[in-house]
Amino acid sequence: MQGWLFFSDPNFWKPVQIQSLLHGVPLGRMIVLDLFAEADPVFTYTESFYGQPFIWCMLHNFGGNNGFFGTVESINSGPFKAQNFPNSTLVGIGMTPEGIEQNPVIYELMSELAWRKEPVNLAKWVSLYAVRRYGGMHDSLTAAWKLLFSSVYNCTIPHYVNHNHSPLVRRPSFRLRTDLWYDPADLFEAWKLFMEAAPSFMSKETFQYDLVDVTRQVLQVLTASFYQDIADAFGNKKMAELLTAGGVLVYDLFPELDRLLSSNQNFLLGTWLERAQSKALNEKEAQLYDMNARNQITLWGPSGEILDYANKEWGGLIEDYYAQRWGLFVQTLVECLDHGLPFNQSSFNQAVFQIEKGFIYNGRKYPTKPQGDTYEIAYRIFLKYYPQAMKRLLQIVKGSPSSPSSAFP
Repeated sequence: MQGWLFFSDPNFWKPVQIQSLLHGVPLGRMIVLDLFAEADPVFTYTESFYGQPFIWCMLHNFGGNNGFFGTVESINSGPFKAQNFPNSTLVGIGMTPEGIEQNPVIYELMSELAWRKEPVNLAKWVSLYAVRRYGGMHDSLTAAWKLLFSSVYNCTIPHYVNHNHSPLVRRPSFRLRTDLWYDPADLFEAWKLFMEAAPSFMSKETFQYDLVDVTRQVLQVLTASFYQDIADAFGNKKMAELLTAGGVLVYDLFPELDRLLSSNQNFLLGTWLERAQSKALNEKEAQLYDMNARNQITLWGPSGEILDYANKEWGGLIEDYYAQRWGLFVQTLVECLDHGLPFNQSSFNQAVFQIEKGFIYNGRKYPTKPQGDTYEIAYRIFLKYYPQAMKRLLQIVKGSPSSPSSAFP
């Protein structure tokens, strides 16, 4: 039985209620999945599920979202804390993500821990991981992975729920979250180190994947920064700044990101849609499956009932869905400033819904094979946006009044 109910509704599930339910089955005849144990273990406040066997589970991912995330210190120690808990009834270790095919390093680590008798040395482990993953050693890659493991992959905020909230993959508004649990300087430095190693490792599929992924993460972070610029410019009624920030985001950053993702087999919208259609027995069924596959990663419901819950960063989706929404947002803000009108979120939601629904029914065939040279695209992006990233970090360090205070939250 999933133990999620105890976590999700703690106002009802007090110790008496939990014990009553668990003891409704003879001890040993039920196994409870402590579903989100790396962030909110239930066994710790239920005396090891009051004697019922349980499996310590890493949930890690909601919605199958892209985006770097991990709690490496927690997953490295959690299973062993459960094992050594007083009167522990731990019988196994599990992984329960809502979606896979993202953050492979986290699943590699968690899988290995099932065979370990004690926590690993994380710095040493990730150094060896880099060698195993690419088939050779490189000082830049070792340093890059150590940086990632100590920052973006080591969220230590208590009870943190990772569900990619980047403005990139959320419907535009002035209420979007831009907070980070790590210092983006570490991510940018890791990106630079990956680019240094790229000429020697581009023949490795695993390196190609990771170069795309780390560049994608950087552009995701920069999107939040440009979003802050857009919000500040509109709030201060500065049309030139609004046009600049909005223009770079919509007409350069998003197209570059789409080209980057489209260059790798693992980041293609077309693959997702083709797999859905391939299950159909006729053309009508294929259209139905195609519509549902598009809907699930966007609106998830006829009217956006679970909007962007299963957001993805894929080639084709950036261009025809996310970029279109942000283009409308910037256009709407420009018109508001031009006519001296306030921004109306409700009216915008109605307008942007037509874009969202239009994507689901656009009938476009998306590539199922990668296009373009990953290294050339990534290098071009690096030359353009690494200096931009460094400049923004420098502004924060100096506390420059001319820059948004939360250019990188």
